[in-house]
Amino acid sequence: MTDRRGLSSTQQQAIEQTETWGAHNYLPLPVVIESGSGAWLTDIDGNRYLDFLSAYSAVNFGHCHPALTKVAAEQLQKVTITSRAVFSATYGPFIQALAELCGKEMVLPMNTGVEAVESAIKLARKWGYETKGVEERHANIIVMANNFHGRTTTVISFSNDETARRNFGPFTPGFRTVPYGDIHAIADEIDANTVAVLAEPIQGEAGVIVPPKSFLPALRKLCTERNILFIADEIQSGLGRTGTTFACDHSGVVPDLYILGKALGGGIMPVSAVVGNRDVLGLLHPGQHGSTFGGNPLAAAVGLAAIEILRTGELQQRSAELGAHLHSRLKGLIGHGVDAVRGKGLWAGVDIDPYLGSARSICYRLLNRGVIAKDTHTKTIRLAPPLVIEREELDQAIDALIDALAEARAEKG
Repeated sequence: MTDRRGLSSTQQQAIEQTETWGAHNYLPLPVVIESGSGAWLTDIDGNRYLDFLSAYSAVNFGHCHPALTKVAAEQLQKVTITSRAVFSATYGPFIQALAELCGKEMVLPMNTGVEAVESAIKLARKWGYETKGVEERHANIIVMANNFHGRTTTVISFSNDETARRNFGPFTPGFRTVPYGDIHAIADEIDANTVAVLAEPIQGEAGVIVPPKSFLPALRKLCTERNILFIADEIQSGLGRTGTTFACDHSGVVPDLYILGKALGGGIMPVSAVVGNRDVLGLLHPGQHGSTFGGNPLAAAVGLAAIEILRTGELQQRSAELGAHLHSRLKGLIGHGVDAVRGKGLWAGVDIDPYLGSARSICYRLLNRGVIAKDTHTKTIRLAPPLVIEREELDQAIDALIDALAEARAEKG
């Protein structure tokens, strides 16, 4: 249950309502948000917080970005959903813009990120059977240890997070797990039935884990040589978060399939997609895959507006420049309550010294100082502010972290 000590009666009542009527599949921080703008969130009592979570990169453009809300409001007055049973005016411009942003030929739009992951798995298998010639029902896909691609039954089948897996079996076969960043382990697992390697260019949920510099180029080369697909899950790492449009760009590699989501919806709509070339996406035929809401007119309008913001490159540059400042300051905390810092751009994993307590305990201290951040795997705090954040706001949050760590040390004596 959520700790409610020190909260107003208004917030306590709102939390009580949620915990009474909602399934307890999340453990939220004790704050009830009412509105947001830019890098800031405001609770129902009027208290303001710097958002250093960005809904796990869904809010890269900031809360209620005026260009995005304008497009959404205009589309709401026209039409919001038609299903793909007919063509819609916003769909074509959206998928063309997204394909061009990725340097690819075709787009398969869905809604949530995990739907796009499931779609990429289906596409890889279909390609394996129909193009590579793998015997039907024998395809395998190589995945990374400590991955996070969502929590559907198929996806947790290749997760090693027991919290996500326990009592949800039986699981979907056809996956082989190797250590993240280990190109030799991948090469050893590839056989005649391997159709793809699925990897996050930077593992988010695992604690913002950056692989060795040689890993992605070597993976791209290996997949090409062995005639298998390289699928990059850029749901959290993509669309400006790491200082480039895609995290793969840092290594100069292009995957066969991009999996995108979160920020693609501009922080307004659930929008996801698999983006690739005709040799893979062109294998789909009517009736083989679909989604009632996938690519709906409202989502397409907002997605197109988000892509137009990215096309200028301004947010990517901000993420790179402010990210360098963020990491410089965070690294100065190593040995002073922080054991390690990882990441790229405006994305960081900060390992807290266990002596000071859990990462979640530090997140509570940050909340008391007007900063919302989230822990993962007990010891790590993920920091991911909206890319529109100002340098002064960034420093304000880092100063809050310094104070939180100092408070924890003082309490330890």
